[in-house]
Amino acid sequence: MTNFTTYIEKQGKKLNELSNEEIYVALLHYVKEAAAGKEKNTAKRKVYYISAEFLIGKLLSNNLINLGIYKDIKQELAIAGKSIAQVEDVELEPSLGNGGLGRLASCFIDSMSSLGINGEGVGLNYHCGLFKQVFRHNEQETEPNYWIEEDSWLVPTDISYDIPFKDFTLKSRLDRIDVLGYQRDTKNYLNLFDITGIDYGQIKDGIDFDKTNIVRNLTLFLYPDDSNKNGELLRIYQQYFMVSNAAQLLIDEAIERGSDIHDLADYAYVQINDTHPSMVIPELIRLLTEKHEIDFDEAVSIVKNMVGYTNHTILAEALEKWPLDYLNEVVPHLVTIIEKLDALVAEEVKDPSLQIIDDSRRVHMAHMDIHFATSVNGVAALHTEILKNSELKGFYELYPEKFNNKTNGITFRRWLEFANQDLADYIKELIGDDYLTDATKLEKLLAFADNETVHAKLSQIKYNNKLALKRYLKDNKGIDLDENSIIDTQIKRFHEYKRQQMNALYVIHKYLEIKRGNLPQRKITVIFGGKAAPAYTIAQDIIHLILCLSELINNDPQVSQYLNVHLVENYNVTVAEHLIPATDISEQISLASKEASGTGNMKFMLNGALTLGTMDGANVEIAELAGMDNIYTFGKDSDTIIDLYANSSYVSAEYYENDETIKEAVDFIVSDELINRGNAQRLERLYNELINKDWFMTLIDLKEYIAVKEKMLSDYEDQDVWMTKVVKNIAKAGFFSSDRTIEQYNEDIWHSN
Repeated sequence: MTNFTTYIEKQGKKLNELSNEEIYVALLHYVKEAAAGKEKNTAKRKVYYISAEFLIGKLLSNNLINLGIYKDIKQELAIAGKSIAQVEDVELEPSLGNGGLGRLASCFIDSMSSLGINGEGVGLNYHCGLFKQVFRHNEQETEPNYWIEEDSWLVPTDISYDIPFKDFTLKSRLDRIDVLGYQRDTKNYLNLFDITGIDYGQIKDGIDFDKTNIVRNLTLFLYPDDSNKNGELLRIYQQYFMVSNAAQLLIDEAIERGSDIHDLADYAYVQINDTHPSMVIPELIRLLTEKHEIDFDEAVSIVKNMVGYTNHTILAEALEKWPLDYLNEVVPHLVTIIEKLDALVAEEVKDPSLQIIDDSRRVHMAHMDIHFATSVNGVAALHTEILKNSELKGFYELYPEKFNNKTNGITFRRWLEFANQDLADYIKELIGDDYLTDATKLEKLLAFADNETVHAKLSQIKYNNKLALKRYLKDNKGIDLDENSIIDTQIKRFHEYKRQQMNALYVIHKYLEIKRGNLPQRKITVIFGGKAAPAYTIAQDIIHLILCLSELINNDPQVSQYLNVHLVENYNVTVAEHLIPATDISEQISLASKEASGTGNMKFMLNGALTLGTMDGANVEIAELAGMDNIYTFGKDSDTIIDLYANSSYVSAEYYENDETIKEAVDFIVSDELINRGNAQRLERLYNELINKDWFMTLIDLKEYIAVKEKMLSDYEDQDVWMTKVVKNIAKAGFFSSDRTIEQYNEDIWHSN
């Protein structure tokens, strides 16, 4: 038993008389006091993991687990007649990220702390996050996502820096969130920089705001709409603000620990998470030369030895390229250095495609990262090979020693120990709890792969998770879930390469089959979750299609007893924690060669869902580990897809015209049934996009996707065969622990000890 009850009584209160809101605030302060007593991790070389996103999720229960007191607190509350689940519901989820990039960063800082590595996250404290997603008239609309309350996990500091822009200087302030390692006496921080003059009055309609008033809006939103110049300039302001603060912080901390600046690389290592923090390279050089009077060539040498770059994408549009003119409007003092770096590259490298500044006077941030880093890593084996052999081939030939793979991972403390407590308890019953610190110990479960008693227990746990999801969706999202159906889930940010549109076409096909009397053996519930960027029209059109299908199907008495479709509003970590443990089929259907890794696929695998996926990203490693017989794959392979792009030889209209199943499903998008429920302009635009362009090749894999999905639904009926596959997946999920990933980063790249 903890001393939380005593802690409450010392304040003259009784636990059983407090509201859930009062208990949450009391626990928040109780945890913060426990965290304040922990020592900081120390090592001569400290890692600064700079990221535009940290999708950290709710923190109360994660912190209680890492402190080792979650179950004690749960019992203490129960004795007082209180439910920890109801207390957890009170907490607002920090809105500091969007998708996999930010969730990965959060798993990584958790693992750094749990492994005792002196490594911290650095980012921005976005007051309104990305946006709050609301559905009206079957369309996505956006609202500010306010999450910072008077009582929050943020810990103010007196650390502040002057950040110079062309026309003004902004003073920053640093708030920190304690990052507690799993049952460790030490901690790290998530460093979130902010401005003092943030003004919510800038927001006018939805999430529209005056993008030119930087001194009032800089940290209002994550990823402000950059479809116009003011939006692009604001992103540059945000990115420079983030990296200048990070650079000044790491230099100050290195000096405190004994650095004479000449040896800065011995004291600090910067991991650039995607291209958003790339300006840290010229900013560090600027600070070393201007403030610390280091010679330029030496400054470049120092920085080259203390920076690593993680590439998260093979999509060209996601590799940032800022017009030099825009940078001159915001940070002209940095442009001088970027031009010098470009000149250094030009002296050594003659290939114009490898330069930092191209013929159109755009700065390629990824190119700068690769030239001036010690390490360039991909995030799944296939992704890294594609980078080396295709997308970044010229750079790999130039710097083969820099390239390496670090397959992504997830923290099992949140994604099993918390999200799926009954499964976690049963695994401990079977094999002990060593897997929480060494996830490879899950392989002991292989001994139970064919055990029918284990199968029955796992089936019961899955059913109970469906009941819990049913309650959550009813109470929070107004969705009626059938707990006796097969749960088929696709939760990702909306993007054409992730191919939610292909899943929607399957739903149409299934709807039409049911209408024809071809009924499934068991009801199927298809669940989507995710947000579309406000400027990404086609992604919003796909959301509109799904919402129209949901309205049509769920209200059709002939069909709804066999098929339901739901798109969960405002998908976030909390929704994922409820959805993933209840899911049977994990949709990982990106176009082969386009998904760098994925981490949702790992969470589903760990929680007993079977993968339906292309051989893309980390799906390849899931297949290798679990065995091809234990996942369901379909689709053209990555080499085929890369060749089709290279030769411009994919013509979607040919698939549409030559296959009646494909044509029927695509035509239904503009059927009277949907047009009457929706926005004709949106539906017709999506219809025309699929037939005339289909850049991410939805139709090329659709027939095989339908066939393999039907095979999966049929196989589900033999529960012993199905559960054998489930056990083998869980047993082999240990490789995907973020502890393993971070150990590899530290051994191969960071060398923090």
